[in-house]
Amino acid sequence: MTCLCVSLSRFQQFQVFSHHSSQQRPMEPGAWDNRTAVTEFILLGLTENIRLQPILFAVFLFAFVITVGGNFSILATILVEPKLHTPMYYFLGNLSLLDIGCITVTVPPMLACLLTQQCRVPYAACLSQLFFFHLLAGVDCHLLTAMAYDRYLAICQPLTYSARMSREVQGALVGLCCTISFINALNHTVAVSVLDFCGPNVVNHFYCDLPPLFQLSCSSIHLSGQLLFVGATFMGVVPMILISVSYAHVAAAVLRIRSAEGRKKAFSTCGSHLTVVCIFYGTGFFSYMRLGSVSASDKDKGIGILNTILSPMLNPVIYSLRNPDVQGALRRVLTGKRPPE
Repeated sequence: MTCLCVSLSRFQQFQVFSHHSSQQRPMEPGAWDNRTAVTEFILLGLTENIRLQPILFAVFLFAFVITVGGNFSILATILVEPKLHTPMYYFLGNLSLLDIGCITVTVPPMLACLLTQQCRVPYAACLSQLFFFHLLAGVDCHLLTAMAYDRYLAICQPLTYSARMSREVQGALVGLCCTISFINALNHTVAVSVLDFCGPNVVNHFYCDLPPLFQLSCSSIHLSGQLLFVGATFMGVVPMILISVSYAHVAAAVLRIRSAEGRKKAFSTCGSHLTVVCIFYGTGFFSYMRLGSVSASDKDKGIGILNTILSPMLNPVIYSLRNPDVQGALRRVLTGKRPPE
């Protein structure tokens, strides 16, 4: 997921929302006792044009099927192919599971809304979607960091690679990614749950996310915004720095290889992962800069499509088309042939 740019842009939105909420929604004496509690939210979705909704339903249903099918194919290939039982593909299998989870949390509810042409989400369901989306997206970001560390050890420390990337270390890294992301997602959810929603309940988005929900709050969001900015540092800035440092060492080590064939082989082992990293972080930054004149909610819609649909759909294509080992193993899985002894 584009965690760094989305998180930083959200913090800027939080500051704007907090400023507006303090100036535009002053509470009169006794108003807290008379406010109406919001029990459900109405999601506007991607468009209110009824004619476009069937087209969008078909497009996103196709993207969902392709994404789930592609990632399950990659996962099945890794499980049944002994040649792929390595740390790199262990992380790739986990990445495929996360991609399936991310798109399942957001797209099926959106498809149901497009089909029924209305989208009423209970308050508890909205918070649940918020929690699971940020949990899975956060694990995705940190897992990319673990994969960069794996490539650093494989290329820069090949003699100690097996010891430093044992099964125990692999499990510990995935567990650490899940723990950090769980704390961050819980922080996001609690930050929303303690707010008061006492009037408007229309969310200009296709899933429950932080900026549009903060926009509807009738209580101060300043402290929540500060806490979430701290979380964004650990979820976006730190992973990006670690990935950059890892690949700086990898590039330096590869450039020291004398033969062109050796350099090409070394770069090919991490080319797929680096491509995915560029999609996660590069497209989010590009989208944020290009959408500077659009309202905050419309920005989130565009970035949300990249995070929840485009990236999970492209990941299996990138790893299968750029990796001969995955290509061969995938063909054997689809045709039912046994792997060579």
